[in-house]
Amino acid sequence: MGIFDFLSGEFIDVIHWTDDTRDTLVWRFEREAHEIKYGAKLTVREGQAAVFVHEGQLADVFTPGLYMLETNNMPILTTLQHWDHGFKSPFKSEIYYVNTTRFNDLKWGTKNPIIVRDPEFGPVRLRAYGTYSVRVADPAVFLREIVGTDGEFTMDEISYQIRNIIVQEFSRTIARAQIPVLDMAANTRELGKLVASEIAAQLSEYGLAIPELYIENISLPPAVEEVLDKRSSMGVIGNLNEYMQFQAAEGLGRDGAGAAAIQAGLGAGLGMQIGAQAAQGGPWGAQPAPQAAPIAPPPPPVEHVWHIAANGETTGPFSKAKMGRMVTEGTLTRETYVWTPGQDGWKHAEDVIELAQLFTVSPPPPPAG
Repeated sequence: MGIFDFLSGEFIDVIHWTDDTRDTLVWRFEREAHEIKYGAKLTVREGQAAVFVHEGQLADVFTPGLYMLETNNMPILTTLQHWDHGFKSPFKSEIYYVNTTRFNDLKWGTKNPIIVRDPEFGPVRLRAYGTYSVRVADPAVFLREIVGTDGEFTMDEISYQIRNIIVQEFSRTIARAQIPVLDMAANTRELGKLVASEIAAQLSEYGLAIPELYIENISLPPAVEEVLDKRSSMGVIGNLNEYMQFQAAEGLGRDGAGAAAIQAGLGAGLGMQIGAQAAQGGPWGAQPAPQAAPIAPPPPPVEHVWHIAANGETTGPFSKAKMGRMVTEGTLTRETYVWTPGQDGWKHAEDVIELAQLFTVSPPPPPAG
């Protein structure tokens, strides 16, 4: 971890630290049997800070640079006990090196589902996961609040606590945002920034900062996702009858026997048509007068059923007749959110043509008493 150059085999002359572990936040120079010589050189590299602790008191913090341990660059130490002799003799002190670089690609995720109220689906359970980065912003506070006297403090020792803070704030943020589940994927960047800003104050109490937080995925339970997949499939299929006919024809086309049956059927039908024409005279028979094809009656109108969303809950389905009675009773207004299968999301009742007419028909005046 560290490299120490000894002068005359007794006193440490150069103090510095190089880290190759990639997960160490704090490393302490052990002072047992090593007295720091007055005038010793302290090297603090970029991405590091050195914290001096003397007799249990945090004395000073050194930023990147090369320092001579003398009174002129350690003004705080000179005010402590036993430091009034101008450092003319060797002294003992604990030196902590703090890694101030970013620790990236750290994972976070929800251990248990988060229950939120969706405006379209009602109460749903969500899971989420992502990555974040963290760094030590205030070495003195971090040493005092988190590390204590730990001689080697790694990222694993604090990452669990940070993950709990992120998940807690993510749960609060996602519940207050009231973003529909189907629109969350388009807002993960904004949600990540909002969560990071909310937990910044809490992490600052530990001397930490969180420069980045990413939400990689927000997912629903498998059963709900399966229903959504079926709903999406129905939207892609469109007309179910035509789709089934196409599937049947395609299946017969792939089957050799089916193709032969189709050809035999076409041949038989063509033979019957030729025979009928020959019976009417001539090589092909006299051409009969074309007859108009019978006009099929139009399909019966589709009776829609409606769902109503109010106060965070959905009710229904209701027929149009029931909706009309609800208008008369005053429980259905123009601003009420309604939805019917095939409709693109929730709409105000007055924006649906089929229901808008319910509000334009007013009852006759009551009879005179």
